[in-house]
Amino acid sequence: MTVDDLIRAAAERLAAAGESRPRAARDPVNLPMIRNWTEAIDPGGPDDPDTAPPSMIQVWTMPGLHGARADDDPLGQMSQVLDEAGYTSVVATNCDQAYHRYLKVGEQLSVRGRLLDLTGPKRTALGEGWFVTTRSTWSSAGEPVATMDFRILKFRPPDPAVTPPSATPPSAATRADPSTTSPMLPLITPDTAFFWDGTAVGELRIQRCAGCGALRHPPGPMCPACGQASTAGVVGVPGDEGYTVAAGTGEVFSYVVHHHPPVPGKRLPMVVALVQLAEGVRMLGEMPGVRPDQVRIGMPVRVTFTRAGDMALPAWRPAKGALPDRVIDVTPTFVIASALATRDFQDVHHDRDLAVKRGSRDIFINILTTTGLVQRYVSDWAPDAVVRAVSIRLGVPCHAGETLTLSGQAVDEEVVTVTGRCSLGDHVTATVRIAR
Repeated sequence: MTVDDLIRAAAERLAAAGESRPRAARDPVNLPMIRNWTEAIDPGGPDDPDTAPPSMIQVWTMPGLHGARADDDPLGQMSQVLDEAGYTSVVATNCDQAYHRYLKVGEQLSVRGRLLDLTGPKRTALGEGWFVTTRSTWSSAGEPVATMDFRILKFRPPDPAVTPPSATPPSAATRADPSTTSPMLPLITPDTAFFWDGTAVGELRIQRCAGCGALRHPPGPMCPACGQASTAGVVGVPGDEGYTVAAGTGEVFSYVVHHHPPVPGKRLPMVVALVQLAEGVRMLGEMPGVRPDQVRIGMPVRVTFTRAGDMALPAWRPAKGALPDRVIDVTPTFVIASALATRDFQDVHHDRDLAVKRGSRDIFINILTTTGLVQRYVSDWAPDAVVRAVSIRLGVPCHAGETLTLSGQAVDEEVVTVTGRCSLGDHVTATVRIAR
């Protein structure tokens, strides 16, 4: 048998074994842990001292700093098989949690796990690897209260002896797709500098001719209506900067759905819309977090700004059902405090030197924190709603020193889509299901 055959045979045995024995949480659901989690993830958010936030479910049964997985834990066993085959590096990719009910202080949880699927070997941007999907089921006094389908990529790290510095692989926190690379940035010229200066401060500026008052976009050196040279960004008539600040509202005039080729820093498919602004000009921009089947000609939209490197790019969101953006300053303290509050002691979330050694540029947010941020973002927007499920897909890593911007769209009364972006691109795309 080949190594691949042995890996598949081990997966078949684990899948056939079914669920593991129940493993009890170290502590009952308790107020100090809830307060530590809330303080790190969502300070100032709604707080019910008797109820645990639903996305804390995995926190209660994390192994801890010196904990070890049980001998029948399917993820641990499958990881060991892959480790022995040389696939020693790991990164989380997907997490789908469903909550049957919220937990109250004092409940004692236990968790069972089973292997759902093994796929591979796959060639990814990180290297050759296998995707492992497990399902965890949490119970309280024998009653199932939550489930989680969790997917990781176990991949073979590149050999540093044969990998030149110029070919250093992507961070171990990145995904196996083109969205892990740095996004393309527009070229700033003397004619367009005023426009990008505006996006940096949250303004959508439209070039205005100082002679005839005509508005135009994209910016240019001369007015096509009267031929006068542009004064945008040039000191001229007092109080006349050569542009007007748009209201940022309009409607979709046309759009395309981009499936191929890959776009650095973007997850495909993505919608790119040509928007007719209220001021009369048209402007292109992505519609992040919006599914292709949600877009229509004539849809009312409003501007939002997404980070790409050191720039802010205009993008469009449906005017109806949009959640207010939430901007999170991802400081080293935030990364470490949130990892500790979620009882995740992986060194890449705490130790910068080890994170860099493993291929990252710095420490980065862990998946439990990302799940918590998404859930609390929606819960803060709809405090009376009950969160039934959170499904997330990770994209680029969000490192210390970044700014993470969460934006959301209410698809209907029960579904909210969320996108979280940092300078590298989309960090997370998520779907949250709620009941009112």
